[in-house]
Amino acid sequence: MSDENLKLNLDYNEEIGEVNPDEVNPDEGEEGSELPEKAWYVINTFAKREKQVEDLLQKRAKSFHIEDKIFRIICAEYEEPVLDDNGKQKYTKDKKTGQMVPKTKTKNYYPGYIFVEMIMTKSTWFVVRNTPGVSGITGSSGKGAMPFPIPREEIEPVLKRMHIDDPDMYSDYHVGDMIKILSGTFADAEGVITEIKPESSEVSVEITLFGRPQIIVSKYSDIEKVQENK
Repeated sequence: MSDENLKLNLDYNEEIGEVNPDEVNPDEGEEGSELPEKAWYVINTFAKREKQVEDLLQKRAKSFHIEDKIFRIICAEYEEPVLDDNGKQKYTKDKKTGQMVPKTKTKNYYPGYIFVEMIMTKSTWFVVRNTPGVSGITGSSGKGAMPFPIPREEIEPVLKRMHIDDPDMYSDYHVGDMIKILSGTFADAEGVITEIKPESSEVSVEITLFGRPQIIVSKYSDIEKVQENK
């Protein structure tokens, strides 16, 4: 897409974004009807505008009075160390403290996407798709059709990558399940869940270490199920 077309799209979105929330009632006709359950949706954004879209969508949820339908918004950014030619950490002076601190650069695990947990209604769909910087919603066929949510097994890796514990994922794990450790000392080790501790977001796992069984404790965010056909 050319810079000119991108600017036209952004200008169009900005214009829509200035609609007076008190004059808009996209949910008209839904009064009294049963709302769908909250779910996760993938929002397409323009390149390098993920964080800006996240912040703007949070503000618009308040201004359009739909904070009770739009919940978590995830921009999957992380800080990556900046290394010199010898692979050593570079340092830079902190402007506030004057101290030398590790130099990092902000990167995104999923460039061009943010993830929104919400209840999909006419109002939330209207607000999200007309947010400046949003170029589309994955799972929408167009022609006025609302998008489909992404399955839990697809959002779970995103949450775990961001070290976010989601109570909804607890129900997917049971004693006897074969799992894989994702990080830490025992990364890539496979074992069987022997105990589940929802109150602390942990599970006990029996793994084989040096030919002998051993019980270790791991966070939900650090495990994933082993595929049955593996």
